[in-house]
Amino acid sequence: MPSAPATIRSPRVRRLRAALASTAVLAATAAGTLTVAGPAPAASAPAASAAAGTRAVVDVDAEEPLDYVALGDSYSAGPLVPLLRLDPLGCIRSTANYPAYLARHLGAASYLDVTCSGAETADLTTRRQETIIPGPAPAPQVDVLTDETDLVTIGIGGNDYGLFGSMIEVCGEVAALAPNGAPCRRHFTNAKGVDTKVRDADRIRKDVEKVLRTVARRAPTAALVVVGYPRLLPAKGACSAVGFAKGDYAWGNKVERRLNRSLRLAAASNGATYVDLYPASRGHDACAGGQAWINGKTLNPLRAANFHPFGRGMRAMAQEVYRQLTDGRTASRRATPLRADDAVTRPLTPQRRAEVVDAWRRWSAAHD
Repeated sequence: MPSAPATIRSPRVRRLRAALASTAVLAATAAGTLTVAGPAPAASAPAASAAAGTRAVVDVDAEEPLDYVALGDSYSAGPLVPLLRLDPLGCIRSTANYPAYLARHLGAASYLDVTCSGAETADLTTRRQETIIPGPAPAPQVDVLTDETDLVTIGIGGNDYGLFGSMIEVCGEVAALAPNGAPCRRHFTNAKGVDTKVRDADRIRKDVEKVLRTVARRAPTAALVVVGYPRLLPAKGACSAVGFAKGDYAWGNKVERRLNRSLRLAAASNGATYVDLYPASRGHDACAGGQAWINGKTLNPLRAANFHPFGRGMRAMAQEVYRQLTDGRTASRRATPLRADDAVTRPLTPQRRAEVVDAWRRWSAAHD
């Protein structure tokens, strides 16, 4: 077990980490085992009330500064949600994504957002990412972390093994073959009867665990928060906005639940906390019309990429992350996104926006 750091600068983080450790101890005790992964809390950390199943608490009333870093893929980056950042434009990263709202809610003194659309777990830790729009390749996202970092959110996994991309593309293509059946599920079931999407969703756990171990080494005193994916599909029914065969909605939900399960288990085994967006997003899936957090199959150049969060979805996701991290506090609905310390922005010309949309479509087609 890694030794406890000599100092932890922010009481906000001390309180979060103490709550994480207490919850982990209670859960492990109930199971009859005690395994602690990731950095342990400092001995001087103040006690925090925690019970099995409760969320950790960030002390938003503390006066000490909070240094926050966001890592992740397009569900964190917010592709096509205005305004887009230019650093690099290839990441199609919004200034109004959920990390920007969360940074404002938390009153972060320092905020860095290196999320990037199309990112896989390896792009967070070991390789320069090939961006959706050709251009400068961003360094591994963890390179921005330091021992000064207090809080890291991580939203990753959906692009590994082409999990979401190929499922969304193929399900739309094969729906007409059996509109009342589950042709997409059959497509991804191999000759041995193995559901390859469920299999891959399970495999992603180990990849996320590698990310968390690397993040813990790079930011040894930071609290790590894994943010799950919101609900894409309705619990019941179907809709033209999604366009899957009727039997593939339940299957698609199963795949996403297994992915979120992998994220939750990876967080639990590495001393991180997991924020579950799935329950809160019920009734806000891509079939929910004006209540939808998630766009459907039709790309909207001025609002959101297909099957990705709208701006209202990003705001709602930030509010739910904040609620869970602060043990139930409510974030202001009037809050504006905080500008990241490194953000480079300016409105895109119509021609440049058309180029971005075209690049997104080409990338999506290449990753189906």
